[in-house]
Amino acid sequence: MNGMSEQILPTPGQPPATADPPSAPAADHATSGDRKWRPGQLELFVLALLVLLVGQSWIADRLDSRAVQTWSTVFVAIAVQALPFLVLGTVISAAITAFVPASVFTKALPRNQALAVPVAGAAGAVLPGCECASVPVAGGLMARGVAPAAALAFLLSAPAINPIVMTATAVAFPGRPEMVAARFVASLATAVFMGWLWVRFGKAEWLRIPKRFSQAPSGSRWEDFRIGMQHDFLHAGGFLVVGAITAATLNVTVPKSVIDAVSDNWWIGIIALAFLAVILAVCSEADAFVAASLTGFSSTAKLAFMVVGPMVDVKLIALQSGTFGKAFAIRFSTATFVVAVLTSVVIGWWLL
Repeated sequence: MNGMSEQILPTPGQPPATADPPSAPAADHATSGDRKWRPGQLELFVLALLVLLVGQSWIADRLDSRAVQTWSTVFVAIAVQALPFLVLGTVISAAITAFVPASVFTKALPRNQALAVPVAGAAGAVLPGCECASVPVAGGLMARGVAPAAALAFLLSAPAINPIVMTATAVAFPGRPEMVAARFVASLATAVFMGWLWVRFGKAEWLRIPKRFSQAPSGSRWEDFRIGMQHDFLHAGGFLVVGAITAATLNVTVPKSVIDAVSDNWWIGIIALAFLAVILAVCSEADAFVAASLTGFSSTAKLAFMVVGPMVDVKLIALQSGTFGKAFAIRFSTATFVVAVLTSVVIGWWLL
């Protein structure tokens, strides 16, 4: 009896034993059964995008309004241009998270943030992607221990100075190598200066690093890669749709006569094309051809269009807001717009 009493009575400091321990597995089974996948807003956004892409011709045939047809065309064009690079960015971000050790980034960049910023900005020259790809990659870099200032410099420079963009600029402006040089210098200078501004004035509470990167790994790198890519694509894809909708709406509502009226004034032309770059949200690999077609504007205004576009447009603002938070997107995009315009004016006066 004494032995049985010792087994039944709980030891001091421990809770009493339950009468029917087999009920715990049943509770666990019920809990796991409740974990059913339900589509959220982002999944619905991506589904709507696919429906519009597949049924564009069917929808356009049933819409008589020319403005609505133009809206549909602009929306699909932006989405189709950006989607491949968004996939590229999510693949790179997921691969960095799953396969690259965090020590690689801490060793590759100087410990001093002021020195790490220009190194990270120059590294953007080797990534052939647009702004849609740079946002998830920058988020992955921050989560892997890279200083936010360096990651932000890379975010701005990667879509603006990569080899594909430079080649497209040279083709769009044949016989004018100064335009290629001016775009490279102005874009890199803007990215580095914005990184330094974050070092000096940035606050941690303004920036929200994606929570996914703080979760424990599953034990399989390929599984982590799959989960990370799925998360980033669904998350960024929804905000890409929001940005494309905004860009298409603004593109249709701003009259062309307003654009033509300001092209004669040098200063107003620069500001007008800078805001036009924000509204149109043209992919960085194609914006040089749009700039070259704006024959009524000065070369500096065209440079501002090419510098501002890859760094600040409605699509990119939506992506940044969804990835890093609205407070960050508002402050960062506003400051980047001002710096990009001023840098374009200085470099345009110097080289053009």
